Amino acid sequence: MPPELSTETPPRPTKLLQPNREYAWRVATSLAISFKYAWAGVQYAFQTQRNFRIHVVVGTLAIALGIFLQLTRVEIAIIGLTIGAVLTMELLNTALESVVDLTVKQTYHDLAKIAKDCAAGAVLISALAAVLVAGSLLLPPLVTLLIATFGI
Repeated sequence: MPPELSTETPPRPTKLLQPNREYAWRVATSLAISFKYAWAGVQYAFQTQRNFRIHVVVGTLAIALGIFLQLTRVEIAIIGLTIGAVLTMELLNTALESVVDLTVKQTYHDLAKIAKDCAAGAVLISALAAVLVAGSLLLPPLVTLLIATFGI
């Protein structure tokens, strides 16, 4: 096993996982229940995934900066959609990692590594695209503000 992989099983947050959730395999009976399950996934990712929390904070700061710099609604919407894409990729990455771990039962397998690395790569690409979008929309007015304020 490669040295960067741990054989220890990570601690499972007992409040987040409901191992005895009866009929979990059934389709949700209402839209409200579907939203409840979806929100549970977002909560799980926020509480257990450091990178998800980082993306939420950075995304919130980007939106706040856009509002402060008085970007147009369309520009703020573009930043918001880009942030949404990154968070979506993080959720899919978390889901895929969980399914892979369930399948290989926490043992090393080359195909499991490929699946996890590709999912992480998707997050990386979406995050880099978000930086490009936010930078192209936020930097010009920010530089203008700094020059006007400090006479740089």
